[in-house]
Amino acid sequence: MKMDKKFSYVPLFLQWVLNILLTLLALILSVFLVKETFTIYQIIFNLDGTPAIDLLESILNFFLYFEFIALIIKYFEAHFHFPLRYFIYIGITAIVRLIIVDHKDPMDTILYSGAILVMVVTLFIADLRKKSSN
Repeated sequence: MKMDKKFSYVPLFLQWVLNILLTLLALILSVFLVKETFTIYQIIFNLDGTPAIDLLESILNFFLYFEFIALIIKYFEAHFHFPLRYFIYIGITAIVRLIIVDHKDPMDTILYSGAILVMVVTLFIADLRKKSSN
């Protein structure tokens, strides 16, 4: 019994470390989000000679940063719990970005599309379970 009480502060300490590091990560991602916004501005107004096709990739990068920041916010709002839905949203966005950036092999594109379908079905099942539990 004394051993349990002796180390009872460890989870609390680790939770604090995690919270501090997630806050730092959110700040770093915010800087990248602002940088990506500036890149989108440059592409739209063609200030640096970047091809317009890169606009879509930059927009998807923007949303990936945005979703990770939203995930960290939800973590704190949900009292230190990561909602599964947000990981699935991030995964879908990441695979869409991958399809847009690397679409040379049709078989890979079909497999990526299948992965998106699996994630959408997972979201649907999770929503059904959530509605049935309420």
